[in-house]
Amino acid sequence: MYRIFLLATALLLSQTAPTFAQDIVLGQSVALTGPAQELGKEMQLGAKTYFDAVNAAGGVRGIKIVLRTLDDGYEPPRAEANTKKFVEDGDVLALFGYVGTPTSAASIPVASKAKVPFFGGFTGAELLRTPMNRYVFNVRASYFDETEAIVRQMTQGGVTRIAVFHQNDSYGQAGLAGVERALTKRQHQVVTKATVERNSTDVAAAVAAMLAAKPEVIIMVSAYSSCAEFIKQIKAKDLPTRFVNVSFVGTKPLAKALGADADGVMISQVMPPPTANKFPVIVEYQKALKAAGVTDFSYTSLEGYIAAKVFVEALRRGGDASSEALITALHSLRNVDIGGFNVSFGPDNHNASTFVELTVLNRRAKSDIEPQQAGISTIMVRNMLLSSRLAVRCNGR
Repeated sequence: MYRIFLLATALLLSQTAPTFAQDIVLGQSVALTGPAQELGKEMQLGAKTYFDAVNAAGGVRGIKIVLRTLDDGYEPPRAEANTKKFVEDGDVLALFGYVGTPTSAASIPVASKAKVPFFGGFTGAELLRTPMNRYVFNVRASYFDETEAIVRQMTQGGVTRIAVFHQNDSYGQAGLAGVERALTKRQHQVVTKATVERNSTDVAAAVAAMLAAKPEVIIMVSAYSSCAEFIKQIKAKDLPTRFVNVSFVGTKPLAKALGADADGVMISQVMPPPTANKFPVIVEYQKALKAAGVTDFSYTSLEGYIAAKVFVEALRRGGDASSEALITALHSLRNVDIGGFNVSFGPDNHNASTFVELTVLNRRAKSDIEPQQAGISTIMVRNMLLSSRLAVRCNGR
């Protein structure tokens, strides 16, 4: 009888044990359809490329990593539903690489309640950073970091009339708050604000507001489709202004959408250039993508790749055992160099990086770049100092 009891118990345990004892399962909700789909697809591509390479080399202590991705169309209700499904499935070790502020805002309460780590979101919003959430870990710099760098660069050049074009949701509000914070610090204020709805390109009212205000610089906090339409319409009206985007816009899709109108458009970046081969992690990233049959490099897929690399470092430090073990392992990542890009977490710090630089799209492509491709000139902004960098290439076509 006792032997039968032991056999029955063993069978029950084998049926109820978490799946990540066999696979390390990560849940990802991103836009795979709709106006923001290129961001979701690129983030998924970079992460999956790294995870596949780790799996091909034997995984983490022989355990394979599975990235389970669901489409949310960049809509918060769908992201929340996807997150609930991941949590209810019961085999997800962590949520990884979500794309967007509104979708993250809808998903984090679900993750936190279930005590499932939310790692490497493609957003710089403060709601993921303040107050610090035990279950939320950010790899990229914040929008406050980006907008501070942008405003500092603009005002050092003598600009005082700065406007903001932003998405009418939590993402847009996060970027606007960062610009206002940076301007207030310098005793300036936003000269005018204009909005666009999420997943919309109806920018007529925003264009009219900017034409009336005539700002010297327009800081843009929206998705690439609406930003491209806005820039095209403003340029068609010959308003003498400069356009500066935060990183979420997506450099490659924005350049592709703008075509010749890309010239002079600035973008703040939170990752090193995907073509800067002086960084060992960039060389590794390019090699991995080429092995997967991809030669079209981007900042977004690089961010997915780097986020995956940081995550795997935590797994190798024992973070594969449970969600709590993962948190402990992430806290152990102090000043870790992952190939020229440094990250650091800790019990009181869930923000791994403050790296920010400004880039400028242009049409002065080098001879080895196809004529229809936009180049990028880069201005480094780090530790309150500015220094010029060589032009690098953006593969947006």
